[in-house]
Amino acid sequence: MTINIDALKVPAKALCAQFSSSLFSQSQVDQQLTQSFIGHERAKEALEFGLSMPSTGFNVYAKGEHGTGRKTLIQQMLHRYASEQGPSEEWCYVNNFDDVQAPKKLYLNPGEGKLLVDKMSDLINDLLSLFPEIFDNPGYQRQKAAIDRAFNEKYDNAIEEVETFALSKNVAVYEEKGEITFAALVDGKPLNDKEFANLTEADRTAFYKLLAELETLLSETLLELPLWKRESNGQMRKLKHDTAEQSIRPLLKELEREFASNLGILKFLKDVKGHLTEAVLDILVEEGSEGRDDKASRKLMVERFMPNLLVARDPDEGAPVVYEQNPTFQNLFGNIDYTAVQGGVYTNYRLLRAGALHRANGGYLLLDVEKLLAQPLIWSHLKLALKTGELTIEHPYAELSQGSSITLAPEKIPLKVKVILLGNAELYYTLQEYDQEFTELFRVLADFDRHVVNNDANLKAYGTLIRQHAEKMQYPSICDEAIAYLVRYSLRRAEHQLKLSANIVQINDLLDEAYFLYQKHGKTGEIEEQDVHRALQAKARRTGQLSENWLQEIKEEQVLISTEGDAVGKVNGLTVLEIGDSVFGTPARISATVYAGSQGVTDIEREAELGKSIHSKGVLLLIGYLGHKYGQNFPLSISANIAIEQSYGHIDGDSASMAELCALISAITKLPIRQDIAVTGSINQHGEVQSIGGVNEKIEGFYRLCHDKGLTGQQGVIIPKTNTINLMLNEDVIAAVEQGKFHIYAVDNIDQALEILLSAEAGLRRRNGGYLKKTIHGQALAKLARLSQMINGEDEE
Repeated sequence: MTINIDALKVPAKALCAQFSSSLFSQSQVDQQLTQSFIGHERAKEALEFGLSMPSTGFNVYAKGEHGTGRKTLIQQMLHRYASEQGPSEEWCYVNNFDDVQAPKKLYLNPGEGKLLVDKMSDLINDLLSLFPEIFDNPGYQRQKAAIDRAFNEKYDNAIEEVETFALSKNVAVYEEKGEITFAALVDGKPLNDKEFANLTEADRTAFYKLLAELETLLSETLLELPLWKRESNGQMRKLKHDTAEQSIRPLLKELEREFASNLGILKFLKDVKGHLTEAVLDILVEEGSEGRDDKASRKLMVERFMPNLLVARDPDEGAPVVYEQNPTFQNLFGNIDYTAVQGGVYTNYRLLRAGALHRANGGYLLLDVEKLLAQPLIWSHLKLALKTGELTIEHPYAELSQGSSITLAPEKIPLKVKVILLGNAELYYTLQEYDQEFTELFRVLADFDRHVVNNDANLKAYGTLIRQHAEKMQYPSICDEAIAYLVRYSLRRAEHQLKLSANIVQINDLLDEAYFLYQKHGKTGEIEEQDVHRALQAKARRTGQLSENWLQEIKEEQVLISTEGDAVGKVNGLTVLEIGDSVFGTPARISATVYAGSQGVTDIEREAELGKSIHSKGVLLLIGYLGHKYGQNFPLSISANIAIEQSYGHIDGDSASMAELCALISAITKLPIRQDIAVTGSINQHGEVQSIGGVNEKIEGFYRLCHDKGLTGQQGVIIPKTNTINLMLNEDVIAAVEQGKFHIYAVDNIDQALEILLSAEAGLRRRNGGYLKKTIHGQALAKLARLSQMINGEDEE
């Protein structure tokens, strides 16, 4: 039975999805420019579950491709969930007066941190204005004078006792600049050096003896002078301390009343109270500070007492939502800064810096998993923080650095955060297989769609998305025909008439290019279909050099491809070349030779180590088909070679298996194959034709070659029938099909392809297992039988 070949032709209206541009006149733009989303229902459900689940370990992995709006959708959902929650708590670090290298954490209610910092700043300002002027008040001066007077009285009494004894011995006592000296008296007058030298030797000796006695008496009398001085200094210090404490106490009382509801702050203020007076006396009052200006004094006070607020929260906002675009160790976990002081390094609790986890604590953190895995140290620390529920700031390589002894060990802060990882499918399944902790910590998978169902509702929504982007970028209005063109481009990107590409970024990029050309040509009014068409053509030209060079080589017969006539054992297969962002289809000649032997079918590509596993599988399927089709009544013995001619790179995929089988049967039967028909499709062992990828590029690649060489009206392409739903061809090919200049045949079994290519009836199996002699299968069976007899001999009757 001959197959009706015309019935296999795909009509022009089936070569592209059909819809009216008037459909997009109903698409409305959200004036608030809120991004709407189409599809992703499964991912939305997973996100709803993951973000609501309070148990530990239910963090989310958002699996999908870039450009699908994945991050924007997640951020919208996060902000919605965050707005329904209260603000998270604040944390700050304060000085540990007992161990400055181990700063203490301090819990604060939302909004309290900034208030506490302001109040502590006011306290320091008040202290700077009070001291040292507070010691100029009369009360303090009177008490100070009394202490000085008590000391001076003891001193004066001791000196007076010595002076009385000295005068009784005609010796005067003088005190100058804290030093006591003695002078001999004659007639009540002290002798000068000349007069003393005129004294007799006996008088001078007597004076020296008396002088030694007076010095001994002076030493004994002033023996307790250090004790008096110590007592006086102690009384003076106590007076200063008490005076300072009395001045500071009201200021701290005011702070304690301000934060009476927070026990943590009250404990902090208690610690401050125990050290503030001494710090004031040391920094603001001591004589050594006279040369220190207020700025330097304030800096010293701030470094001791000012809290280091890590992250301020707004009491009127919800939970935090943070997207860390560059998750380095410091950006994620915080950092310890260092400053140089006199050639050395110095740090303290004030130099602790918050990271993204601190900012997101109590809320949600969004991260790119690929960037995390690029630095294993970060990934391991993140897992540890999520498992322990604790967060600390540390130097990532503290144990290896030279300054490791000069570092801090701040208290760990409780961590409660929901982490959402953005990544692709490959990373997700790799982590699941090799990282058990990942499975424990990220139990929720939000799987984002690559495609969106093509229906009227989604088409309208898609048009709205495009118009929202134009509104956001302040573009002119877009006509319905231009929207329809962009939607067709989306269907083409998805390679499916019933599915739109979820990658809206690619569509928006094309619109951006269209607007650029719109401006370049000085147009006004709406952005029209021709503007988008021109942008797509410009894009194709930018990336089209490789395809043009390849077609030029075919036209110059550097690559042998025929688009007319027929040949035995040669067929035009269709391939897709993808180099960088350049993707194009091109024909490739597939040839087969058959000869007597029992080596089977040899895949030359595999033998040359150019054919990869899937391509080799396709060739092995041919052997299965031959055996099933022709080897039922005799042992199949054949030697055949199959090759893709002038192919010098690695080849993979089984989309050439139907073309290879046609070339092989042609070589067996010696029936010539039409060279004006190109073939693509995969087959199974029963001869059924299966879908392949890149069908649009393959058809357009062969059409371009035929167009350049000259269309005859007989040329065309054979594709799997199951691929008709994937057809989204360009206007040139559709027009050529409408005019009968080019044909696209859709087949579902190898017999249909053979009848088109070999211009003969394929043949049906008869009851005895044979075929009519003039059919393709009949001739193939006869030839294979003869080959088997040549190799194995005739069966004995």
